[in-house]
Amino acid sequence: MTNKVLLTLANAAMNKAYVPYSRFQVGAVIETRSGEVYSGCNVENAAYPEGTCAEAGAIAAMVLGGDTEIKHIYVMGKGDLLVTPCGGCRQKIREFSSADTQIHICDEHGVRKTLTMEELLPFSFGPDNLLLKN
Repeated sequence: MTNKVLLTLANAAMNKAYVPYSRFQVGAVIETRSGEVYSGCNVENAAYPEGTCAEAGAIAAMVLGGDTEIKHIYVMGKGDLLVTPCGGCRQKIREFSSADTQIHICDEHGVRKTLTMEELLPFSFGPDNLLLKN
């Protein structure tokens, strides 16, 4: 899938965000290693901070769709600063990534910065840490 299409999907997801409290919309789109695409948006809750992040929504959709390997994730938000995944989402992305998975930090105009999983969360704890070695 092209960068332009994935950015369009991320923008559409961002614009669907349910953010009546913060008014801070975020959208995320995952392209898996199998080529499937999944989207998510942040969803707030009156019992603040019980909402969910866009990345978590996209990951949940991916797992529901039967995929577990992220190739690319596009995270889109508005503002002058980069809208990067929060700490919890970095760990969630890590669960389904390899060191070379690409995280594209975007705004409505395009990709602002691309990082690998290793760059976003160096020395991370992941599934390999839990494998039993005989």
